[in-house]
Amino acid sequence: MTELTPGTDPDFGDDDHLRERLESLDEQTLRSTGEALRAGLSDYALEEEDAALLGEDLPEEPQAAAAPRPAPPVVAVIGRPNVGKSTLVNRIIGSRQAVVEDVPGVTRDRVSYQGEWSGRTFTLVDTGGWSAKTAGLDRAVADQSEAAIQESDAVLFVVDASVGLSAEDERLVPLLRRSGKPVVIAANKVDDGHREAELAELWGLGLGEPHPVSGLHGRGSGDLLDALLAVLPAHSQVASLQPGGPRRVAIIGRPNVGKSSLLNKAIGRDRAVVSDTAGTTRDPIDEVVEIAGTSWRFVDTAGIRRRSNLQQGSDYYATLRTENALDRCEVAVVVFDVTDEITDQDVKVVEMALEAGRAIVLAFNKWDLIDDEARARLEDGIAMRLAHVAWAPRVNLSAKTGRHLEKLVPALQAALAGWDTRISTGKLNAFVRELSQEHPHPLRGGKQPRVLFATQASSQPPTFVLFTSGFMDAGYRRYMVRRLREIYGFVGTPIRVGMRVRERRRR
Repeated sequence: MTELTPGTDPDFGDDDHLRERLESLDEQTLRSTGEALRAGLSDYALEEEDAALLGEDLPEEPQAAAAPRPAPPVVAVIGRPNVGKSTLVNRIIGSRQAVVEDVPGVTRDRVSYQGEWSGRTFTLVDTGGWSAKTAGLDRAVADQSEAAIQESDAVLFVVDASVGLSAEDERLVPLLRRSGKPVVIAANKVDDGHREAELAELWGLGLGEPHPVSGLHGRGSGDLLDALLAVLPAHSQVASLQPGGPRRVAIIGRPNVGKSSLLNKAIGRDRAVVSDTAGTTRDPIDEVVEIAGTSWRFVDTAGIRRRSNLQQGSDYYATLRTENALDRCEVAVVVFDVTDEITDQDVKVVEMALEAGRAIVLAFNKWDLIDDEARARLEDGIAMRLAHVAWAPRVNLSAKTGRHLEKLVPALQAALAGWDTRISTGKLNAFVRELSQEHPHPLRGGKQPRVLFATQASSQPPTFVLFTSGFMDAGYRRYMVRRLREIYGFVGTPIRVGMRVRERRRR
């Protein structure tokens, strides 16, 4: 399957009457066109894999939304810095998703992961280290931990048993008690039975039985999870899912362009840690956001840096998680800092979204900080470096002040509508027939390749398969894609086109 993006097309010209001719065709004519071309394929040698694409025509209407379902209970993982919270989270979820590094403060925001034990699912919220006397970035991290407690159904309080109870651990206890949430104590880094006798002092916290566990080796994790499930409700009391769930949006961009500021302004509070230091966000952050009466699930991602193969530690894993965030989202908001020129890194971010097949919205941040002359230079840069995504909706905004934030909603809706678009087989083949009659493919070696039959294999993103009598030039395919956009929209979405060359059966 080859993905085509707009480029330099051959000079076929444009047929201004193509839209009118297609709109004049009634449903019966469209259906007959598709059926006749499908039947004509019987003269060609097809392969087994072709059968699935030549079945019944799929409806253009989107599927009905899924029924409402309750959310799994939420567990906040809390503790002072470097007690092994992320290591324990990775042990519980069974894979290395939480960023782990042998220095304090690697986790800075609240990050959600799905866990399962004894047939029950729950959401683990990993947090940055909590400290009582902090300022600046550390204070923002601690605030996120406190917010996670309030938005949880239970708290997993992680203590480093290898160093014993600290004053900072004791300062956290009143906060946990005031929350009214059930608390389970995880005495981490108990790698063997010799240290279990040292846990007696943890009983003095008044939060119940301490459970010895080793996040690194997995020792005692089963007993800890049994204790956790015993205090969790069947379904979350603090979170719920809407029918089908809100559409999923990934906020992506190079470091320090304002992604976290955009998320915070959309939510109306500080959900992500914001700092002038590039790379503050290291994990994806999920949050349901309501803008202009519409709910969205936003994912604020770590900034994508150049040459991920040379990254080390937390930056390396953060880049991998950014790619994962794109994979599980539907539309990507690519954020640019208009006070800088469009860089190779910016273009690389756009390419990642294209490769992932996501719908795309371009958000130009800090628009209020540039004058008319700088805007003119920016427009030139956009025309030169982002011409291949000229079909993506664009929003000029200020994440700091919230100016034009509401314009994100129609842009997101337009991009997702294009991403969801499906064309009936009859309409698609009528389009191909009319287009090829007006502008046939150039001759190749004395022969003229033609489209025998066309079908849309899927949407999200729109993916088309052309059965052809010969190889069709990339320029002609780009021309077809451009005309598809002009006739049927496909705003904000990449279009993928595959080609299957088939020969006539020998008599």
